[in-house]
Amino acid sequence: MTRDADTAPDAARGFGRMTRVLHWAMAAGTLGTAGLGAYVARMEVGLGNLWLFGLHKTIGISLLALALLRIGWHRLAPPPGPLPGPPEWQMRLAHGTHRALYVLMCAVPVSGWAYGSATGIDTVIFGRVTVPPIAPVSPDWEAALVVLHRSLAWMFLALVALHVAGALERAVLRHDGTLRRMLAGAPGAGAGMVGPIPKAGDAGSGRSPPSNRN
Repeated sequence: MTRDADTAPDAARGFGRMTRVLHWAMAAGTLGTAGLGAYVARMEVGLGNLWLFGLHKTIGISLLALALLRIGWHRLAPPPGPLPGPPEWQMRLAHGTHRALYVLMCAVPVSGWAYGSATGIDTVIFGRVTVPPIAPVSPDWEAALVVLHRSLAWMFLALVALHVAGALERAVLRHDGTLRRMLAGAPGAGAGMVGPIPKAGDAGSGRSPPSNRN
């Protein structure tokens, strides 16, 4: 079945638009909520700053929804495999990092949601929607969950830094198109992975194989 390249699941060699939108939306949201979380962690909840806590919760719950959407989308449209080049250990590290990132994409906001529930303060998102509590109101639960939430958040940020370092290493040192295909949807010229493998008979026939337009 043929699908439109702009709205369809990912093509074989590049990332589709949906995957790229989800990736960069989550990247922006993660940076925003991490900075905001570090800021509000030093504050006492009061009427003057309650909106900041609400904003942090809104972004966190939104990121959880995006993470679940992204996982579901990847099941419907599996992303392309990594471009060749790095040694096997580096490929395994990248694969493990991706798996851990997906786990923490869900675990961090859920732990924050649980922590907020344990405080007894309603979790209100978008200024008007109250989400149900998922943990009992308890000082003991609150103390344990705040440690869990912050620990998971720092683990997540460490893995994000590792992920970014790996992407920059491939972009700056290897020039293999990995970053380009997350920005533009395809590795680009010189990456050695653009377009499908030529069919037998194309070579020497004067015909060029079709290009990957995803």
